[in-house]
Amino acid sequence: MVDRYTEPVRIPVPGGKIIDEHIGAASTGERQVSIAHMQAPADWSEPFQTPAFDEFTVVLRGAVIVEHGDGESTTVNAGESLKTTAGERIRYSTGPDGADYIAVCLPAFSPDTVHRDE
Repeated sequence: MVDRYTEPVRIPVPGGKIIDEHIGAASTGERQVSIAHMQAPADWSEPFQTPAFDEFTVVLRGAVIVEHGDGESTTVNAGESLKTTAGERIRYSTGPDGADYIAVCLPAFSPDTVHRDE
């Protein structure tokens, strides 16, 4: 069986970031994995989170900065990728050029399992 999806679902988020989910709980009902195209503006950031899913990030343009551990941060540039592990407290942001990237979450992303700080 082959399932074709012709349009992603745009997930609303504050701060000017665009999330177009191609496969996942919000777009296709898939709960095992989510695949989304993210576009974040220059100097964007979101609150810390402790997600209940592993996340694989592939940066297509710009750079994604991931704060983790005890004040450590890792910059992932275009052409590079990163994996974060479920249960780890992390925070995503971008530098002065913003970023365009693909995020794959296992199991699928949901607002109930991202566990963002208030």
